[in-house]
Amino acid sequence: MNRCGRSAKYILASGLNLLALGGVAIAADIAVRGPTKAPYIQSVFDWTGLYIGAHAGFGRGVSSAVLTDPAITTINSSFGGMIGGVHAGYNVQLPSGILLGAEVDISFPNYLISNSIVTSLTTARSEVIEQLDYAGSLRGRVGYAAGHWLAYATGGFAWAGELFLNTPAIGSDEKQLNVRLGWAAGGGVEYAFAPHWSVRLEYLYSRFESADIRFPSATQITSSLDFQSLRVGLNRKIDWPGSGNLALKTSLTHPESDRWEIHGQTTYLPQGYPAFRALYTGPNSLTPAPQAQATWSNSLFLNVRLWEGGEVYYNPELLQGFGLNDTVGAAGFPSGEAQKSNFPYPQYNTSRLFLRQTFGFGGEQEELGSGPTQLPGKVDVSRLTLQVGKFAVPDIFDGNAYAKDTRKDFMNWSMWAPGAFDYSADKVGLTYGATAELNQKQWALRSGYFLMQSVSNSNSFDSRVLERGTYVLELETRYSLFSQPGKLRTIAWFNSAFSGSYRETLNNPAFNLDIGQTRTGRIKYGYVVSLEQALTDQVGLFGRWSWNDGKTEIMAFTDIDASLSLGVSIKGAKWGRPDDVIGIGGAINALSRDHRDFIAAGGLGVLIGDGQLNYRRERILETYYAYALNKQITLTADYQLITNPAYNADRGPVSIFSGRLHGEF
Repeated sequence: MNRCGRSAKYILASGLNLLALGGVAIAADIAVRGPTKAPYIQSVFDWTGLYIGAHAGFGRGVSSAVLTDPAITTINSSFGGMIGGVHAGYNVQLPSGILLGAEVDISFPNYLISNSIVTSLTTARSEVIEQLDYAGSLRGRVGYAAGHWLAYATGGFAWAGELFLNTPAIGSDEKQLNVRLGWAAGGGVEYAFAPHWSVRLEYLYSRFESADIRFPSATQITSSLDFQSLRVGLNRKIDWPGSGNLALKTSLTHPESDRWEIHGQTTYLPQGYPAFRALYTGPNSLTPAPQAQATWSNSLFLNVRLWEGGEVYYNPELLQGFGLNDTVGAAGFPSGEAQKSNFPYPQYNTSRLFLRQTFGFGGEQEELGSGPTQLPGKVDVSRLTLQVGKFAVPDIFDGNAYAKDTRKDFMNWSMWAPGAFDYSADKVGLTYGATAELNQKQWALRSGYFLMQSVSNSNSFDSRVLERGTYVLELETRYSLFSQPGKLRTIAWFNSAFSGSYRETLNNPAFNLDIGQTRTGRIKYGYVVSLEQALTDQVGLFGRWSWNDGKTEIMAFTDIDASLSLGVSIKGAKWGRPDDVIGIGGAINALSRDHRDFIAAGGLGVLIGDGQLNYRRERILETYYAYALNKQITLTADYQLITNPAYNADRGPVSIFSGRLHGEF
């Protein structure tokens, strides 16, 4: 299948919906600057007007299916899991309090495939899977508004998109896309907690028409589909310039405006490369023919201060797109937005949900700035911060100021992260854990424990807490060099995991390079040294050296056992563009002896495996220019040259060209 065309088609088809989530800043309020702060609430809220929003919750579906091939097989099935999506609508509030409105919405299942499998049927001749891709509706709303409360009923048209996949016993896979029509009905309650913002709880039931799918092999499946969802939504009223819809009425007391913030971002990142030299190609190779792919991520960050020092952070996301060659082919992969799960349609994910508690020890204070995962405010310089929940290991460790965020600066995995740091993460880079940070004026000490994947490169986690996991310790020292600030971070880590051994796999030909047959409880360890140094207030240098023992299979990150990266970041004040940034950097990656022998014999790593190997170190050059269209929107052009991709001198070099459109509020 042409994944390039398929990816672009699906991304463009859902782009308008995704912009409603990730680009709220653009459409909702032209004059927005910075994060959304809690403003004064109004005693009487005018519900009339246009709004956009996002929702998340739980969905459950039931289906009855009949498979004919030609024997008849029937099954009744149910499925469910977390869902998320976007919506938009318009309300008219009458003087009596009656509200009339219309709304369109679309919801997507989460990225765990098992949660979206409607039906799975297997016979001697066929294996048929029906998978839900999305469900949407166009509905009317009627309700009653009393102040800043609204109760409503809703109903209208519904539709659902699905993929039907047949794997016949003889022949190639057969795929068909199908759209069902139907109706939806439900109701909800909504509360306006600020002049432009409201939150709601909504139930929706959808019934769809029967699907009748006939594959070229003559296999036929018919199925029904009912779907229910219970979801929480966040709405933003759009106050267009000159609009009188949101006229303020009577002021109430201030609702503790420092208690919450809302941030958002959207990032569209296309990449491609021309044809390159390749003497051979393996299962995990970059294909030598020209290729282009794209990813799109859309995020909200909902941050609430619960009590003194206590904060909760929730980060729902919609993720879509493909990495080049399905995110394999180079150890230093060229896009940090391309996760190891590839999504033709948007997929919902609760990317972060954690509790943070800070204990101050008194004395001097400092101001923490506002950010997607940081509420602003004054805190004691001497403090202890505890965090527990779901987040990414790099959220806490190796916070390099110049090469950290693939949505804003360097894109290559070897540049924005320590390449040999095999930290715990599922296929979208997240895990569950707990951390502690002791901060002082000249240094900080951080430690953390994180759940480990049950097996390499998986979305499931090992239930043996503490016995299995990633343990991390970081010392950050702060200093001044020629009156310019600098930081040096030293990280030690080890993994206790159910993992395989490269050498044991090679030593037993009966295993046929299946490293899974050598899996048992094993230890993997390594370290990172990370430096950042400001040369002026416009120019900064960074460097990282990372290493691991290279004896056991990579669990989560990428096939690198040693990595050195260096680079410079330059702001554009000198040429009258103070918000623009130029980045130039390079990385050299290497494998251990055991790891390279395993790949050379034809073994497959997490991201690499050409079937054979003429080993050389992988070398990466990356440079980018980030052009700030305004304070919220940045357009980036990026070029990467990967020499010896996947450590193979028989392939490449590869020139990769990328663009990036990033918006935030």
